[in-house]
Amino acid sequence: MLKTGKCACGAVTFQSLGPWRDIISCHCDECRRTTGHFWAATAVPEGALKLTNAAGLKWFRSSDVAKRGFCTGCGASLFYKHDDKDYIAIGAGCLDGETGLKMVEEVFTHEKGDYYALSEDVTHSTAWSEAWKVD
Repeated sequence: MLKTGKCACGAVTFQSLGPWRDIISCHCDECRRTTGHFWAATAVPEGALKLTNAAGLKWFRSSDVAKRGFCTGCGASLFYKHDDKDYIAIGAGCLDGETGLKMVEEVFTHEKGDYYALSEDVTHSTAWSEAWKVD
């Protein structure tokens, strides 16, 4: 299914036919610092993402194993790309309209902020999960 998305100012727009992974939320310190809360993301195979406007896109190396894409205009946190994975994670809040996706797991829950509760109806993990894969 074709889904589209963008940052807040429109300097980065994208589309993909998927396949789309359901939403996984990451509560690690790095995700919380780069997003201001926790990172809730879907994912598609890397080759399936088409940038329709990349004028504002900038990548930064956020760790020894991954980089993150954000908009230089509005600061929106958009993408996460692990060096050893063949998919790209996309911030769920960047997608346009109804997504048909659901949150299925929360990871690195031992690093979550003390000011919010975890969802009760999803799996919790203190590490990476096989659910991160895109089928």
